[in-house]
Amino acid sequence: MLNTPVALSVFNRPDTTESVFRAIAQAKPKQLFVFADGPRTAAEAALCEQARRVAEQVDWDCEAEYDYSASNVGARVRYASGVDWVFGHVNEAIFLDDDCVPHETFFPFCEATLERYRDDPEVMMVSGSNYLERWRDDRQSYHFSHFGSVWGWATWRRAWSHYDVDMKAWTNDAVRRRIRELLADDELFEIQSRRFERLHRDRDDRHSWDLPWSLARLAQGGLTVVPAVNLVTNLGNAEGRGLPQAHPLAHIAVRPLRFPLRPPEAVAVDRQYDRLHVGRIFDWWQAPSVKVSKPRRMLRRLRRLQLLSSAGR
Repeated sequence: MLNTPVALSVFNRPDTTESVFRAIAQAKPKQLFVFADGPRTAAEAALCEQARRVAEQVDWDCEAEYDYSASNVGARVRYASGVDWVFGHVNEAIFLDDDCVPHETFFPFCEATLERYRDDPEVMMVSGSNYLERWRDDRQSYHFSHFGSVWGWATWRRAWSHYDVDMKAWTNDAVRRRIRELLADDELFEIQSRRFERLHRDRDDRHSWDLPWSLARLAQGGLTVVPAVNLVTNLGNAEGRGLPQAHPLAHIAVRPLRFPLRPPEAVAVDRQYDRLHVGRIFDWWQAPSVKVSKPRRMLRRLRRLQLLSSAGR
């Protein structure tokens, strides 16, 4: 049985929700939180109701809480308010979306790292996804990044307290300078800067809750724990939703993580991983053995593809 609380975000996909819920049921968390946005149309209401019913099929010893929105407010507001609601009850939690199916080792990995870095303010998130599929798994179980995917993630109330859905920190020149110094890479900073600037100006964007979370972590100099192998399958990249099928992140292989965990030698960012992580998002990175070249292709792809939110975490 899992001691760490699990939170599940659902909406209008009962099929993928069932796959994720089955993985959660196998882990048997003692506490489960489920939050959902409301339907956008009357036709969508039935699907939203079906997804909610799936998440209510708790048949193990569990304290389950549910928070459903009657109206549709969009993922940006609803997801952020859902996490706020969870942290109104607990100090740390594991979060899954309705299309992110975790490997069984995802849960003990999150639980162990949440405990290990609970009182380390520099560590702000645990991710279950590794966009490179595997990275130095012959020597360690995980590493640290300034980025990190929310395709299966975990954090503490103390870290989430820095979250601001309106991204007001981005207007602060001192924060921008601090992030540039933190990344120590002008091209990576320019990529993040463009993404933050676009979202900060677009008040009508109802979807991108994750970029404000990325900004919050960077503004605090925060690190993300990333597993040495990918632990989450994203089912959302299908039927015209999510990433294009040809994108390298649309189909990332999942591998089991071996225990006991082997921590890295120090709590320090792996800058090589970060550069490859961002390169994979913008599709100029091919494989760990391939020498990275022409990094400005990232910026051209950024301008052309506008992959600025859910995939580019």
